[in-house]
Amino acid sequence: MKNIFKALLLIAIFAIKSFSYTGEVVKSFDTPGKFPTGLCFDGKHLWVADRETDKIYCVDTENGNIIRELESPAYWPMGLAWDGEYLWNADLRGITDKSEDLDGMIFKIDIRDGTILKTLNAPSKSPVGLTWDGKYFWCVDDKADKVIQFSPVDGTTIKSFKSPASDPTGICFDGKYLWISDRITDEIYMVDPQTGIVIIITNAPGNYVHGLASDGTRLWAVDYEDDKIYELKIKDGEKFFRKDAQLHKVVFRHSVKCFGPGKIKTLDVNIALAENRDNQMLLEEIKYNIKPADILTDKWGQKTAFFSFKDIKPGESKDIRVTTVFKTYNLRYFIYPEDVGSLEDIPYDIREKYLEDDEKYQIDSDLIRKTVEEVVGDEKNPYWIMRKIHQYLIGHLHYLMDGAWDTAPTVLKNMHGSCSEYSFAFIALCKASGLPTRYVGSTWIRKDKASMDDVYHRWVEVYLPNYGWIPTDPTHGDRESPRDQAFPIGYVSNSALITTQSGGGSSTMEWTYNSNINYTAEPKTNLNITHYADWEPVDKLMYPDETDIK
Repeated sequence: MKNIFKALLLIAIFAIKSFSYTGEVVKSFDTPGKFPTGLCFDGKHLWVADRETDKIYCVDTENGNIIRELESPAYWPMGLAWDGEYLWNADLRGITDKSEDLDGMIFKIDIRDGTILKTLNAPSKSPVGLTWDGKYFWCVDDKADKVIQFSPVDGTTIKSFKSPASDPTGICFDGKYLWISDRITDEIYMVDPQTGIVIIITNAPGNYVHGLASDGTRLWAVDYEDDKIYELKIKDGEKFFRKDAQLHKVVFRHSVKCFGPGKIKTLDVNIALAENRDNQMLLEEIKYNIKPADILTDKWGQKTAFFSFKDIKPGESKDIRVTTVFKTYNLRYFIYPEDVGSLEDIPYDIREKYLEDDEKYQIDSDLIRKTVEEVVGDEKNPYWIMRKIHQYLIGHLHYLMDGAWDTAPTVLKNMHGSCSEYSFAFIALCKASGLPTRYVGSTWIRKDKASMDDVYHRWVEVYLPNYGWIPTDPTHGDRESPRDQAFPIGYVSNSALITTQSGGGSSTMEWTYNSNINYTAEPKTNLNITHYADWEPVDKLMYPDETDIK
């Protein structure tokens, strides 16, 4: 059986290694200078600015060879943009070379001879990135942490919003979306220009991407640290990418001790069994210290190990241990809203099953219906339905773990909740909008690879046609920056072992996850119930076929 597990894992590894993804490097070449800053594409060639040489270079996209060069219009060239006819350059120091002065300026350049045709005061002091959307310019300011759209006529700000993260550097427009790089997170973000909402997050190719450009089908990034220009894939048919594989062993322990004076007459325990998913793969068969009475499956497809005991006397205990050895990844889905199908494209069996109401949801309540009308409105795109609900919840709820698992209307009324309550509210609003949704439950590494978890975590999966079940975590998305709000959408950490998936109440798990218990006892019988997960790292030498373990 172990060989079967290994064979399946090798198949999955091969599939991932041959899979392209947003942000994957196609090729790279050296920059003309050693301090590259801005980058743009003119329809045929790339233009790259260099801070030290005070020059702007036109380079071949095939090999980086210099085709021509221009003098920088001022003293500290940064972002570059191409408007279809002319080159534009954002400069930090403007017309003075004094290092203490930051007078952001924008210059219009005739590429035939470098003549400055127009000068604008930048809409901010530190415009480090620049791009053109066909009508207006956009810049990012690394001091104010803003993304600003402004007029090419006089520099008037059209609109602005908060940058995805704390140190934006490069920006470009691909015809539909903005792409913005950040030097602190070393990430690149696809951003909705209407709202500033981050839609896609991918890793930058280097540690200091300073400029971005789009040629319509690929991204280009110039890195200030390694002095390279990278060609990157976008929208290449990929759905997800996974990395940072880790091996773990989790021993889930469920113990019940009878303190008397009476006895426990019956004790039934269901322990949820983990299965292979995109973010995790079992490496061995699950092991038990006590043989289960049965393996049960509820209507949601959730498998549990069922244990049943009778007549537990005072002083006696039942200690169940379920051991899972597995591999996890940091998993990131790349979701392009325009590629998500319609609500009508969702398979009938998924809609029938996961639009069902239940006790915790109450989707027909006045408050749920009113909230959907207010938040979702006439939105039809499943991604944006999900995203509007996500943004609403993180903007109106605050986290509070008080031991209650209130219903969705109660959570919305109280405006607080635990991870379970955030999930119930999210699911109810999605279901009421016609979007199938379920929850998953997990145990989680608590900081150290060898750790004990007795808190656990629950989040949501939304069915997006053409993509399938997509994770989103409104609890972890309840953060300040646009990047942090978007980060858990389409992401699962390699610190999680998902044990439970359910659309609602279960015949075996009820509304719990990881484990569930039911018992009967004689009057005044005292008992102690404990359950927790012990995480342990696994030596990769025990699994030599795990070639992608780092």
